[in-house]
Amino acid sequence: MSPRTTEQFNEMRESTRKRIIDTALELFANAGYHSTSISQIAKSAGISKGLMYNYFESKEMLLRDIIIDGVVVITESFDPNKDGMLTKEELVHFIRESFKLVREHTSYWKLYFSLLTQAGVMDVFMDDLAPRIQNLFGMLTQFFSSQNYENPEVEMRFFGALLDGVAMNFVMDPQNFPLTEIENKIIRMYQ
Repeated sequence: MSPRTTEQFNEMRESTRKRIIDTALELFANAGYHSTSISQIAKSAGISKGLMYNYFESKEMLLRDIIIDGVVVITESFDPNKDGMLTKEELVHFIRESFKLVREHTSYWKLYFSLLTQAGVMDVFMDDLAPRIQNLFGMLTQFFSSQNYENPEVEMRFFGALLDGVAMNFVMDPQNFPLTEIENKIIRMYQ
């Protein structure tokens, strides 16, 4: 058997990292962040606890990567042409992408919303998220200003709270929540 190539090694490493992240995400979302240990994650991922530390220096850094990866995905769908300005079409695209991500990654959003209520946990990654969030807030405020909303900052906060509230309600009751109908209603509100 010949030695592995650098490409094979990198693929194996990325596969193991993804398995750790996916396992931790499910455990954090279902059992809670504080109730889940590194040992549980390692065992569920089928690796040793020591190997876990080759990928993540701590449980906090693992959580940080999970949350940041998810926020990056959602913020990447914002302003698709990256010109720093939103159009109505881009806002609708963002709404659709947000709802798609909630449908496809319910465990992530379950974890995200549970972390919002846990003291000190958000501090682990807020410094990394703040610039992305501020950029998103600024572009939304500018968009609502260009659309002649009476108070663009209030509209931006309302829009964010609306999307968060809908996502949270869907996460709590995915079988019965009329997500598609509400998605279409929100789009009609902003077209």
